[in-house]
Amino acid sequence: MTSITGDTVIGMANRSKVIATAALALAAALPTGTAQADPAPTPAVTACDATRTTPAYTGRVPTPRSVLGFDLGEREVTVTESDTLLAAIDAASDRVVSGTLATSAEGRALRYAIVGTPGNIRALPAIATAVKTLRSPVTPEPAARALARKTPAILWVAGNVHGGEESGTDAALKTLYDLAGRDDCAARRILDNAVVVILPTQNPDGREADTRRNAYAFDMNRDWFARTQPETDGKIELLRRYPPQLFIDAHEMGGTEYFFPPNADPIYHDVAEPAISWINDVYGASMIAEFTRRGIPFFNRDVYDLFYMGYGDTVPVTGFNAAGMTFEKGGSSPIAARTFEQWLTQWVSLSAAADRRTEILTTWAGMHREAFRQGLAGELEPNKVYNPGNEVITQVPDRRVRHYFLRADDPAKKAETELIVRRLQRMDVQVFKLTRPLTVRDFKAYGRPETRTVLPTGTYWIPMAQGQKHWIQAMLNEDTYTPFPYFYDVTAWSLPLLANVPGGSSGAVLLPAAAPVKPVAAPSGRITTSRRIGVLQLAGPARNANESAGWLRHRLDREWRLPYEVLAPADVAAGRLTGLDVLLVPDGPAVAGDAALGEAGRAALRDWVAAGGRYVGWAGGTQLAVLAGVSGVTLAEPTSDVPGSLLRTTVSEGPLGAGVGRDVMTFYAYDLVMRAADPSHAVVSYPAPDSPDWYVSGFAAGAEELGGTAAVVDEPVGAGRAVLFAADPNFRAFTDGTAKIVANAVTADLPSPRAKAQAPGPEAARAAAAVPDREAPIRITVPAAQKARLSGVLTGYGATWTEQPAPGGAVRLVVDNPGGLSLDEHPWAARLPAALRAAAITPLAVALPH
Repeated sequence: MTSITGDTVIGMANRSKVIATAALALAAALPTGTAQADPAPTPAVTACDATRTTPAYTGRVPTPRSVLGFDLGEREVTVTESDTLLAAIDAASDRVVSGTLATSAEGRALRYAIVGTPGNIRALPAIATAVKTLRSPVTPEPAARALARKTPAILWVAGNVHGGEESGTDAALKTLYDLAGRDDCAARRILDNAVVVILPTQNPDGREADTRRNAYAFDMNRDWFARTQPETDGKIELLRRYPPQLFIDAHEMGGTEYFFPPNADPIYHDVAEPAISWINDVYGASMIAEFTRRGIPFFNRDVYDLFYMGYGDTVPVTGFNAAGMTFEKGGSSPIAARTFEQWLTQWVSLSAAADRRTEILTTWAGMHREAFRQGLAGELEPNKVYNPGNEVITQVPDRRVRHYFLRADDPAKKAETELIVRRLQRMDVQVFKLTRPLTVRDFKAYGRPETRTVLPTGTYWIPMAQGQKHWIQAMLNEDTYTPFPYFYDVTAWSLPLLANVPGGSSGAVLLPAAAPVKPVAAPSGRITTSRRIGVLQLAGPARNANESAGWLRHRLDREWRLPYEVLAPADVAAGRLTGLDVLLVPDGPAVAGDAALGEAGRAALRDWVAAGGRYVGWAGGTQLAVLAGVSGVTLAEPTSDVPGSLLRTTVSEGPLGAGVGRDVMTFYAYDLVMRAADPSHAVVSYPAPDSPDWYVSGFAAGAEELGGTAAVVDEPVGAGRAVLFAADPNFRAFTDGTAKIVANAVTADLPSPRAKAQAPGPEAARAAAAVPDREAPIRITVPAAQKARLSGVLTGYGATWTEQPAPGGAVRLVVDNPGGLSLDEHPWAARLPAALRAAAITPLAVALPH
């Protein structure tokens, strides 16, 4: 591999003449008439108004009724019916090509279709190449303008990432049918200026089961950056093949209204501003006008943010500089209304993009050049708020970041490091390896002060001077610098922190000797053990139990490749622990689980552990161990507001910490506060808040209460052990750093206790019993003076809640959420921010159910 120097990367623009020549040749090669120049501004109503044009069908494409026996919108289609209609349209139309982008966990195909003019469909490879050339930051502006005048935009429509939110699929199929079969000016305007990628269902297993999540209980609208699920991974690979300028993600929510952007605050800081402008001022404005004209109820700005990098809008925005948009239609409406309104937002958005195709493509190319310029200068985008009346609570530090580095000199972390590199490469980030040691005078290791450091040969180098600068910052950041205290999901997700891989950043102008890294294969996570494993599922319908157990089953099945047996509490009482060596107990409703165990189950569990069994539990599984009399740890509800952040914890030497290192970033989200009965049993602990080891990535108010408490306890119980985690160490199967401790808890030979284990006292069980089973509650923290107003708002919704103290003399109301409904499913949570604003309430933190 040829070694290069840093100035070769920083001077990439010297290739512009070659790129310009290639771009002009590519533009000439595109079919004549492929795309038209932007039309002149049109009045509000024309003879070809997108949604007022009378559809004219060619008759060459079979109608949905002729294929399915009913019209779209009469009832929800099944996965098989969706696939059948898509195939029939493809077979009948020379405007359509289709394929399969992935196979689901249960073996179902994820079918997609691409629709355009026959010439554009034949020219798809050239169009994809042209769009990727526009995406390159070294394509000169004149060449990009020439290419943009000839190239169709690539626009995506996707539905049904949540299996029980069906209408996005039905509407996407109608959009496909209309684009394939209509011959009026409104359809031709889209077809002449774009190719449209349509993915009717992103979650076929969930659709068939009528569940939000997939077969492994993953919410796949939280999985985008990690790509743990094949459905997500295949989708993003197709996005890389056909990079979007617009991505529509069609959902459903509670009620009957419709949500479309503008989005709520917070919005992630390092995004290209033109993408936000498209979302708000082009597509959002177009839909506002059309829904207002038709008198269809809608809202925006209040609740659906653009922050966490696991969504179907944030990843297209940050990873592709596209206008990524979440649409939410109220699921209480009849299927006919849901299908129509979903189709309407799709058609209006596609039409608006087609009207501005050349402008969009030219601007899109410029966004990548600007990202390169920012990376070259080490500029991070500042935090902003976009909704009137909001104020930024945390600003991005005024520090230049030109480079990120990942250390590769710890063999125990080779797999985790390579997985990060692979994830970066598979989002078109260029990664290099140092071929000589590099002195960095301002190296800032994650969570540490700047210092002079010599990085060894083999260190991975990720320069920010790339078109993917925004994605690099999103994936390798030290902190997300949460700009506004409303939380629809987690607030920290940095890949090195999740994987516990050492690295850091520099703002210096560096010229390292480095070589490009070849594409990294997926590292094997397989582990081996002769121990027989059981997984105790605490409750079938409970959300926390399903998700946590599903994430664990995914890890056991697909990565560690370990066999296991799933047990219910009744199985424990029936004696089915016999023959097992390790019992893994993920999160779930512990009080209900304890009741399901009964005295016979509790006794069987205690006897099994005392006889040498190894109980490994987390969150609710830890609470269950205390309730059953297996453990003596003390548990309490937190008073802090930490809605989903990463905190550094200190790891003791020993088998459980093998390959982990002296510290590990622990993911924490309103989890239990745990104290060991014997301090020597705490093998992973939160450092003191005034310690130099104290470090938080993400939002955290009052997290100091965790200082000195235990994150992981290894407690001897007779001849057995209880290894207990306060929080879920396998959150969404992407917290690889703490998941390694779980692997060690399964496979390691733990030392025999030095002294006879003491039976847990009744105080621990009483404290654990006082912690209620909470399924995705709503948490609102306000100044004490605003408590009465907040209570009045919640009373108006018929809510029930528990009052808790909060940091700084504030008060928190923890609102019950029967059934653990997500925000999309909840009957009124989506309207809560507007109600708080109307009541002149200024919350210190609002955590909505995700």
